[in-house]
Amino acid sequence: MAPKDSTLVQAMMSLLLHFGWTWVAIFISDDMKGELFLRDLKAEMLKKGICVAFTEKLPATKTMYRSSDITFMARIRVSSANVHILYGEVESLITVDIAADFYLTTGKVWIMTAKWDIVVYEMNHMLHSFHGGLSLSPHNVEVPGLRHFLATSNPSRYPEDFYFSKLWLSVLKCSPPGSFCGKIRICPLNTSLEFLPGNLDLMTVSDSSYFIYNAVHAVAHALHQRLLEETEMCSPECAQQHRPLPWQLHPFLKKTEFTNSAGSLVSLDEERRHLAQYDIKNTVNFPAGLGLLVKVGEFVSGSPHDEGLVINEERIEWPVGFTETPQSVCSQSCGPGFRKLPQEGRPACCFTCVFCPERHISNQTDADQCTRCPTHEYPNRGRDRCLPKTVDFLSFTDPLGMALICAALCFSALTAAVLGLFVRHRDTPIVKANNRALSYTLLISLLPCFLCTFLFIGRPNAATCVLQQITFGLVFTVAVSTVLAKTITVILAFMITKPGRSIRWLLVSGASNLVIPICSLIQIILCAVWLGTSPPFIDTDAHLEHGHIIIVCNKGSLAAFYCVLGYLGSLALLSFTVAFLARNLPDTFNEAKFLTFSMLVFCSVWVTFLPVYHSTKGKVMVAVEVFSILASSAGLLGCIFAPKCYIILLRPERNSLHGFRDKTRASKRNLSN
Repeated sequence: MAPKDSTLVQAMMSLLLHFGWTWVAIFISDDMKGELFLRDLKAEMLKKGICVAFTEKLPATKTMYRSSDITFMARIRVSSANVHILYGEVESLITVDIAADFYLTTGKVWIMTAKWDIVVYEMNHMLHSFHGGLSLSPHNVEVPGLRHFLATSNPSRYPEDFYFSKLWLSVLKCSPPGSFCGKIRICPLNTSLEFLPGNLDLMTVSDSSYFIYNAVHAVAHALHQRLLEETEMCSPECAQQHRPLPWQLHPFLKKTEFTNSAGSLVSLDEERRHLAQYDIKNTVNFPAGLGLLVKVGEFVSGSPHDEGLVINEERIEWPVGFTETPQSVCSQSCGPGFRKLPQEGRPACCFTCVFCPERHISNQTDADQCTRCPTHEYPNRGRDRCLPKTVDFLSFTDPLGMALICAALCFSALTAAVLGLFVRHRDTPIVKANNRALSYTLLISLLPCFLCTFLFIGRPNAATCVLQQITFGLVFTVAVSTVLAKTITVILAFMITKPGRSIRWLLVSGASNLVIPICSLIQIILCAVWLGTSPPFIDTDAHLEHGHIIIVCNKGSLAAFYCVLGYLGSLALLSFTVAFLARNLPDTFNEAKFLTFSMLVFCSVWVTFLPVYHSTKGKVMVAVEVFSILASSAGLLGCIFAPKCYIILLRPERNSLHGFRDKTRASKRNLSN
């Protein structure tokens, strides 16, 4: 008549999940039924992520107990589980009740089964171990007329029921009128089972009594159906002569379905018995032996969407020591931003909370794994949500970008001023001495050298990424090859002053000027190969800087980039070598020393550029390249043209052949003295 234990397992699981209890201890009777219940319970707990702190098998009831038989209660005190499941037959439960008198274990919530109400009658104080527990009992309703029947019943009405007389004597401590029990007093005339001590309640139907009540009605219905069937098959006299055997009622019992006098549907059909309803009762004990089982909720198996549990938490009286809903977990929950790290050798419910790694988040409680943020997002400080990254690049509004732009404009203006000064004094000896056209060419090429830095600053696009490197390579090739041409001009000018030289036509024809187009053509070929194989393109780096997506220009082919840079370095090294060899040539307005020093500065800047460039990332890398462009261009401008501007502006008397001869005679006179 009782529902199957599989539905009891479902009810217990719903209760555990509702309160978030994931760390429980289990006490079961040491028999086959207890083993089957434990197997089903553990299987469901494994599915729902609930762990078993420990399992204790209860010994059967004994006449005499040794201390070792009840020491299992001592384990409860040191257990970290605050919730204990108790399941077993009456014999095993009595052992627990006896042990509870010796081991007071307050602060634990016991979840008990229906049979426990047979044992708890002597729980008469609030410090009892099972005060505040919860019991699951099959749903029952009050049987109409039963309370009145019990209130008016006494042994004199049922003299043949020896058990009733014994119960009367046990609970009321008096003998019914007309009995001869020696010294035991006679009960008053109005004595009734309705008036019993507070810890006894015979007026309320227990679970077992309700099952028996339904069983009697089920047998009656089955017997009625069989008699009806026999009556249809033979005469009434024939049916009354045959008393049915018990096994002959089995087919009728299997099909029995009726509504009892309490209004509840009773069915013995196997498929219908999978549906069960449980009352959840709270065990509450008060002083003076008053104990109550207060209904606080119910569970209906088979309800859709796991809505079978209904419970009123405000009515629950928790064990002593708890002012709110108890917790029973092996490890505290990991909040958002953390993930669970299992503890080796312990159940899955025991874990350590670990902060999510870089670029990962967890936005839920007790996450097993952290989720990686998308490329365009980054985790916040709490690592519980992803935030959109801001796009970043070396912009014109950036302080570093503004400083570089101002420097480029200042140097460009200074170059234009020097060019204007040279054009204005184009007929003076110092301007004409070292090939005036090459000086103009060098100054004009330095202007795009400074201005090409604008291509590196601002939001990159496909056009600027290509123009950056191509413009840089070509204009610097023109500038360095012009310096080489000026150095060759100095050497040729010295060589034609010596007797027997027949290479004056080289200087007059301007053969040294051919160095510029030849060197530039080679650089153009290298750039064309670069663009044809793997040109520069827009690239993004979402991991370089926290919370930012850096937009940069990818060089495309690093080999091609270093070929362009290497060729430029070769020209600079060649110019430096030639200028260094010609630094001491005696010639009027000889600028070989200045050319040597300018190439030394140029080479130093780009040799330093390589390691610094590779040690930086993002927009700082772009700033390093722009700074190198400005520094090397400023080195050429300052080292070559600053001395000439000094003479033109501050020492104009030296900017003539007459002034130079006077200076030469004065130097010889000082040497002769």
